Amino acid sequence: MLNTEVTDVRFQGEKFTISTQVKNFEADVVIGAFGKRSKLDLTMGRRFITKRSPYAAIKYHIRTDHPANLIALHNFRDGYCGISNVEDGKTNLCYLTHRNNLRKTGSIASLEKEILQKNNLLKYVFSNSEFLFEKPEVINEISFATKDPVEGHVLMAGDAAGMITPLCGNGMAMALHSSKVVSALVIQYCRAEITRTQLEKMYSDQWNVKFANRLRTGRRIQKLFGNALLSNAAVNLALYSRPVADLIVRQTHGEEF
Repeated sequence: MLNTEVTDVRFQGEKFTISTQVKNFEADVVIGAFGKRSKLDLTMGRRFITKRSPYAAIKYHIRTDHPANLIALHNFRDGYCGISNVEDGKTNLCYLTHRNNLRKTGSIASLEKEILQKNNLLKYVFSNSEFLFEKPEVINEISFATKDPVEGHVLMAGDAAGMITPLCGNGMAMALHSSKVVSALVIQYCRAEITRTQLEKMYSDQWNVKFANRLRTGRRIQKLFGNALLSNAAVNLALYSRPVADLIVRQTHGEEF
């Protein structure tokens, strides 16, 4: 059902009741694929939602001269900006910043002028690109806190189960991989080959084996960026030591599936 928001999910008597503004539904299994932050997180009382996050994300689509085979990552004080081509000749520009930057500068435009464009490469992009949005898309309270892959008997997938830091560039692959894992187990459950308890435990175990360490590594790497000394040291180490670069990729990208 398109354009229909789920407002609540309740589990009772081995059945789920799914509430929407249109009507209620009943289901045997519910998969939560509602992204990094949702009203449902509040409704379900998930622990991470009560913890304040210092990060905000700002996104644009632009037209610019950006190489098709390049994903660029540009550093600035207390944040970083990723640039990569998407469909229809457009380029995606998205940056993550500490909320203190917004507090100090007072607006997104001032933040970009006073902080991001101190990086000459970013200054060139902002000065020589056509910005296609009337205003940027902004998401506050971007959280990389640990989440549980099963909450209230709901099987979480993608960012709802755990969000890897954007600089690792692997969130979409993780979402696809987690959907593959959960769907295989749900099929087993629906065939009565495993119980609900086994379904939830097997999914939690498999999710943690495949993804938990990648999220922890991403959080550690994230701490290096935004600090000029640490991030420059990390980038140079990766540039001039291929084994280090390969290790970082393996630790954040996992195996093919």
